[in-house]
Formats: sequence, structure tokens, C-alpha cells
Amino acid sequence: MNVFILNTGRCGSMTFTMACRHIINFTSAHESRIDLPGPQRLRYPDNHIEADNRLSWFLGRLEQHYGDQAIYVHLKRERQATIDSFIKREDFGIMQAYRNGIYLNAEQQPIDILATDYVDSVNANIEQFLSNKTRTMRFHLETAETDFRTFWELIGAEGDLDSALKEWQITHNQS
Repeated sequence: MNVFILNTGRCGSMTFTMACRHIINFTSAHESRIDLPGPQRLRYPDNHIEADNRLSWFLGRLEQHYGDQAIYVHLKRERQATIDSFIKREDFGIMQAYRNGIYLNAEQQPIDILATDYVDSVNANIEQFLSNKTRTMRFHLETAETDFRTFWELIGAEGDLDSALKEWQITHNQS
């Protein structure tokens, strides 16, 4: 069984992956196939947990390949904190791609408007994708330790839960 951590980015996905490394019956990775085109992009090994904000752009293909056979987690952070984190990275990564690719050279647009648009659009895409799935979970960074216990039970994780929970006390991939 595969588990996908769908998210906007800037919401704890790296920390989620670090916590999952204490699970012994699943592999886990963060953005592990971002450089692979075509069908290879979504060929994850069985019993794998993948956190990758770019999966929000592959939801149709994720549906075709995994459908309702996977577990999907919607990882979110408080909206304004997520937006603020993207504002700090306006000329890097996904924000740069969104500003110059999705909106085609929108340098004249204030970054706070684009960051808000990005966060709201990605979250809406994920929610729509999850609307017909039976094995889903909403996971909030602000309640991560409680939510991670629920996640652990949902997937039938085995390993060192205490060490996994300690990862949530560390800020990974800070802006």
C-alpha cells in the first residue's frame, strides 16, 4: 500500500518525512522522483510514503495509477503562515515557477497575492481530488503530534513512535 502526503509545500512535509523514517514497515521519502518524466514520475515502490508538493500537479495521473488503493493525507499548515513562508521564497522553487510559468511573467503582481493564490489553488485541487477517496486524512502541522499518532494507526505503522514524534519538535527545511 502506498501513502501520499499531498500538500502545498512550506507546511512540514520534510518533517513529516523525517518522522516517517522511524517506521520500519514502509519506506519514506521527500520529493524523491521530481526529476523523472512521464510514467516513471509516479512509479513508487510498494509500501512507500511519499511527501511531495508537486504531486498536486499530477492528481489526474495519481488517480489513474493509484485511484482509491492508496492512502492520501492532506498536510496543511495555518494558511497565513504558509503564505508568509512562500513570500520569503518568492524567487525560488515552486513560487518562481508559479509566478513565471503558470502566470507567465507575473512580476508585476505582488508576491503576497500570488502566494495566496498558489496556496488556495493547491489546497482546493487536493480537496477536490480527495472528495471521492475512502482512505484519507486531514493532517495539521499545528496538531502534528496528535495527528501523527492517528496517521500511525491509520497506516498500521510499525517502528519507533516515540522517536517519530520527537521529529515534530525540530524545524526541518526552515525558510
